Amino acid sequence: MKSVNVTQVPADAQLIDVREAEEFSEVHAAGATLIPLSEFAGRVGELDTDRDIYLICRSGGRSGRACEFLQENHDIAAINVEGGTLEWVAQGLPTE
Repeated sequence: MKSVNVTQVPADAQLIDVREAEEFSEVHAAGATLIPLSEFAGRVGELDTDRDIYLICRSGGRSGRACEFLQENHDIAAINVEGGTLEWVAQGLPTE
């Protein structure tokens, strides 16, 4: 599984937040799309597999599991955002 730190995520990235809706509504990376891990398996078709897929969560655990799921079950190589939303906020990157 490939991982990057929050400062390596391109501004126009396909950034998927796999936290739950209430977490997402509190704060999330600007431009992120919510696909909760609890719904992820049924919503894989919403991912644009022609673009890099960056997955983010609170700190990197759930997004790592989602990356593994995509690789093992769909042969899709996604990129885990290390440190997650906590690190995103700590670095002062844009949020919504």
